[in-house]
Amino acid sequence: MNAPLLSASLSNREARQISPGILAYVGDAVYELYVRRCFLEPPRRPNDHHRCVVEQVRAERQAQHLDAIEARLSEAELDVVRRGRNATGRVPRRADRQTYQRATSLEALVGYLYLCDTSRLDEVLSWLDLSIAD
Repeated sequence: MNAPLLSASLSNREARQISPGILAYVGDAVYELYVRRCFLEPPRRPNDHHRCVVEQVRAERQAQHLDAIEARLSEAELDVVRRGRNATGRVPRRADRQTYQRATSLEALVGYLYLCDTSRLDEVLSWLDLSIAD
């Protein structure tokens, strides 16, 4: 499969055939890059920038984001969320299973939308409250 590096365009059918674990793997990278981009302004020291990003990509915060947007998702998107929840493997010590499942669900959704509908991905990501405690 020779696909462009930074753009993806699969059909919904093709994207739904990808395992939810792989969708979450892709979504994790896309989500972190999105958050990093959001915190470029105002300029910060690298350590402060890193702290802001880490605060947003932690499982607890991702679960909160999913809770905030879930009511606005389509049935197909909710199905990806359900599949992502069930794809959770080993849970890190710092998070409980339910929180980690919700975070994985958000990552699967981001991965799915990145692969098949980037305009919808932009819309969904715009709903996130990425405010930080400075």
